[in-house]
Amino acid sequence: MRRTLIAAAAAAASVLALGATVLPTGASAAPESPAPAGYIVVLDDSAAARSVAQVHTDRFGLDVDHVYSEALQGYSATMTPATAALVEELPGVDSVQRDTPVAATAQSTPTGIDRAEADASPTAAIDGADQRVDVDVAVIDTGVDLDHPDLNVNTSGAKNCTLFGIGSADDDHGHGSHVAGTIGALDDTTGVVGMAPGARIWPVKVLNAAGSGTTADVICGIDYVTAHADEIEVANMSLGGGGEDDGNCGATNDDAQHAAICAAVDAGVTFVVAAGNDSADAAESTPAAYDEVITVSALADFDGRPGGGAASTCRSDQDDSFADFSNYGADVDVIAPGVCIDSTSMRGGYATLSGTSMAAPHVAGGAALYLATHPGATPAQVQDALQAAGSADWNDADDPDTTREPLLDVSTY
Repeated sequence: MRRTLIAAAAAAASVLALGATVLPTGASAAPESPAPAGYIVVLDDSAAARSVAQVHTDRFGLDVDHVYSEALQGYSATMTPATAALVEELPGVDSVQRDTPVAATAQSTPTGIDRAEADASPTAAIDGADQRVDVDVAVIDTGVDLDHPDLNVNTSGAKNCTLFGIGSADDDHGHGSHVAGTIGALDDTTGVVGMAPGARIWPVKVLNAAGSGTTADVICGIDYVTAHADEIEVANMSLGGGGEDDGNCGATNDDAQHAAICAAVDAGVTFVVAAGNDSADAAESTPAAYDEVITVSALADFDGRPGGGAASTCRSDQDDSFADFSNYGADVDVIAPGVCIDSTSMRGGYATLSGTSMAAPHVAGGAALYLATHPGATPAQVQDALQAAGSADWNDADDPDTTREPLLDVSTY
């Protein structure tokens, strides 16, 4: 289900920007009203706009609004169509055009948000009215653009675990900001919209400007989230490294990261992690292999709809199929869109990225929607709910394992 907000305004704005009028086949334009309206008068470059505007005002009794003297010579004023026609015939006047309305660029619903049915979720309530989902989500990543206008960032809760904590948790890579937007970009008619619009984002910077870091930094981030488990309900980790699950919270193979995640989960934080992008078994990657987290593989979807057949956009994957880079296996719990995903980026911008890193925040946003209406649900209950609500309506022919994981569907949340 795709919902494009203020589509009519956007279409009108684009037409007006081209300075043209588009009519249906066989239609004709209605006669122009004789009532006064706004007009823009453009003068010859040699004309002095301010003095000419005064002359025209004295002659026709115009109500002048703006006078332009730098980008062009001219003015805007209110007048009748008849007066506008007379002004256009005066010496020194290049053109007279009717003033027209413009609007902010319309908010788009990314294909992943559409395919995961967030636009059908009564809790997400995506309608452009900027109603914010009351859930806190930690983004353990490269940081987050702290002042991005399309994100609800809890700047007072930001944490930098890189470079001995020197500097801010601001994003200098773009990955974390992209993840944050998929989780909770604002439903405010501009930019993009996230799964749980307006969810409070806690930036936890554990990766540097190159998108890399150390396990020690990651554990620092998990430790911080655990310390705020009374506030943070969900944590997204679109990152990973080598290793495997010993099934015992790291007690057997001295895996400190596993022990830390177990403690955070025990404290009530739902962890969502990326399966990895190695076209390999997720059992070979951590934290994807841990039983205590929700591990997410990536679906290639180019139009936000089931059924396949849509043309590929930024990658050559087959529509509605298992992404060719995605890890797989028994450790994967849910699949979500992860190919050619539009979202926020650093410096107030937007970007299109692919990876299980992009799939995981769809599920983190889904977890936030569930927790918004089921406060106090345990991480295990959240996982069960996400899996139970998931759809089997996707093509798993390219999935290397024999299990069709449920496709994220939050339409009932």
